[in-house]
Amino acid sequence: MDKNRLTRRGFIQAAGTAAGATASAGFARSELEPHRAERAAPSFAATPEAPARKFYAILSLGRLGFGGSFEDSVALAAKYGFEGVDPDPGFFAKLSDDALAKLLDDLKAKNLRLGAAGLPVEFRKDDQTFSDDLKKLPAAAAELRRAGIRRVSTWILPFSDHLTYLQNFRTHAYRLRECARVLEDHNQQLGLEYVAPRTLWRSGRQPFLHTLSELKELELAIGTDNLGVQLDSWHWFNAEETANDLLTLRASDVVTVDLNDAPLGLTLDQYRDDQRELPAATGVIPIKTFLGALAQIGYDGPCQAEPFNAALRALPVEEAAAKTAAALKKAFAQAGV
Repeated sequence: MDKNRLTRRGFIQAAGTAAGATASAGFARSELEPHRAERAAPSFAATPEAPARKFYAILSLGRLGFGGSFEDSVALAAKYGFEGVDPDPGFFAKLSDDALAKLLDDLKAKNLRLGAAGLPVEFRKDDQTFSDDLKKLPAAAAELRRAGIRRVSTWILPFSDHLTYLQNFRTHAYRLRECARVLEDHNQQLGLEYVAPRTLWRSGRQPFLHTLSELKELELAIGTDNLGVQLDSWHWFNAEETANDLLTLRASDVVTVDLNDAPLGLTLDQYRDDQRELPAATGVIPIKTFLGALAQIGYDGPCQAEPFNAALRALPVEEAAAKTAAALKKAFAQAGV
C-alpha cells in the first residue's frame, strides 16, 4: 500500500477538522451494475468515433480509503475492468527476480499496467526525519526500477505554521532537489501535486503554493530534468484554473492524474479536502474540459479516482470498486475519450 497516500489521508483528516484513497477489451457505455458482479466487466475503451485516449484507468484502493494486499487489488481490477493498479513496492521487494518477472507477466496477460509510486520520503517535517528517509531512497528507487516503475509522485502541504513563504519555498526546493537527483539516477520522474482548497491553505499561519503556476516556479528552482506534475481535477477546480492552464503542459510533464468531483451546494470558500465525490458524480467539476485537455496534449499515464468520500469507504470493498469503475467510465464517456 502507498505509504505516501496513507500519510496524506491522515493529515487531511486532522487538518480538515481543525479547519471547519480481468480487464476486458472494450469500454461499454452502459452503466455498471455493482450488484451483478458475475457479469463481464466493461472496460475503458472509447467508442470508434471518439478521439484516441492514451491515459489509462487505475484502481487505487488506498485513494478510495481501503487497505488490502496487492493480490486483492489485481483481482478487483481484473474483475471490474480497470486498466491498471497501484504498485506495491514493499510487496515487490519480497519477491525474487524470477517471481517478480512472473508477476509482471501476469499483469500484462490481464492487460493491467502499474500506476505511479508514492515518494517514500517525509520532507514536510524536521531535518532529521528528512535526512533519515533520504538515506533509504536509493534502495527504494532501485526496487521500483526493478519493477519497471518510472513514475513517482508526492503532494505539497499548502501552508506552514513556522516558515514564511520564501523560507518554505527554499526548504522545499532543497529537499525535493535531493529526492529528484536520486530518482534521476534510476531513470525515474518525480511528479509534484499542489493542494488548492482555500479551507486548507488558509488554515496555517503562512499560506504556501497552491496553484499550477506556483508549482512551476518551484520546479524551476529545483532545477532537475526529471520533474513533472501530479494533476488532480479537484485542485485544478479549486485553484480556478482552466483548460488553458492544462494546455501549457506537455504530455511528458504529467506524471499521474487523480480524478474526482465536488459536493453540491458549496462555494470555493467551503470545500474541504477530505470531502469529495467520485468523478462525474455531481457535475460540479467540468470533467469534460479537464480530461479533454489531457487527451489534447497526449497524456499517456495513469488516472485514478481519489474521492476521499466517507460514504464510499463505508461500503464493502467490492461494491466500492464497482462504483469507482462506473464513475471513471462515466467521466471518460462525458469527455468523449
